[in-house]
Amino acid sequence: MPIAPIDGFRHQFWVVSDAADIATITEEFRKMPALYIADGHHRSAAAALVGAEKARQNPNHRGDEEYNYFMAVAFQASQLTILDYNRVLKDLNGLTSEQFLDAIRKNFTVEDKGTEIYKPTRLHEFSLYLDGHWFALNAKPGTYDENDPIGVLDVDISSRLILEDILQLGDLRSSKRIDFVGGLRGLGELKRRVDSGEMRAALALFPVSMQQIMDIADSGKIMPPKATWFEPKLRSGLVVHKL
Repeated sequence: MPIAPIDGFRHQFWVVSDAADIATITEEFRKMPALYIADGHHRSAAAALVGAEKARQNPNHRGDEEYNYFMAVAFQASQLTILDYNRVLKDLNGLTSEQFLDAIRKNFTVEDKGTEIYKPTRLHEFSLYLDGHWFALNAKPGTYDENDPIGVLDVDISSRLILEDILQLGDLRSSKRIDFVGGLRGLGELKRRVDSGEMRAALALFPVSMQQIMDIADSGKIMPPKATWFEPKLRSGLVVHKL
């Protein structure tokens, strides 16, 4: 297969330029029933909007211009790992620690796990770090709908029943009272940020499964914000696709 290294990224990125090879690869992709955008949805949407705008501005638009394409990488589902995406909270919405735990007990069973880091072990179990202790929170039956691909997600359960109902955080995308920590950094990072006084509490989630993501996409819905942390991520430095 005739291939050539892209300047500046030798031994990392290669361009397939032979027409027959391109046709073979295209045919193999055509056999796949679906491809899923697992990450970078906003970047994909932005690229599509820019491409459409440039097409409208170009009276000689053909369809093969650079703005019709954007860079992507395809992974086999079995080669992707989804890590937890955890939350750290700046305040308890005016509640004391005990009032906060009492409010949580309405929809969760609460078990004090002590001072050693406790990681959720299954779906619908959460870890809360508060006042130097880790608590296991298990969602009670009836607090989620098993038949709703969104409502059954732990990120939705915790957002509805804790972040919205109790803490009244509002839009998680813009709220200054919450931050998000990728699972690659471990639960020790949650503990550090709370112990430092920067944050008041932390909430750790069990990772979303690949099947859950596919079920949501197949149903035409979208994942809630800050729900997944995918690995591997490309270690590519800065790559520019010139439009």
